[in-house]
Amino acid sequence: MKITPERVAAVAKLARLTFTAEELTRFAAQIGDILAYMDMLNSLDTTGVEPLYSPAGLAGPTGATRPDQARQANSRSETLANAPATDGEFFLVPRVV
Repeated sequence: MKITPERVAAVAKLARLTFTAEELTRFAAQIGDILAYMDMLNSLDTTGVEPLYSPAGLAGPTGATRPDQARQANSRSETLANAPATDGEFFLVPRVV
């Protein structure tokens, strides 16, 4: 599928974006390159390859399978140290009513 600057302009209009003619030409070329790469990937034989839901491995101590452990990372005084306003125990924020 050939992406033209006019096609990019039509999509940009739907998204309420405005681009110069130079930007439309550049974006059309970039989108064309992406679609050409997708066509190349679609031409690969993936018979017998199991689908992945994520390219990142989730095993190990930093993965999603780690045990949930409650811990206190910072003390109250350390947490409140960077707040613009506190009463010594809680954050003070403007009243919203």
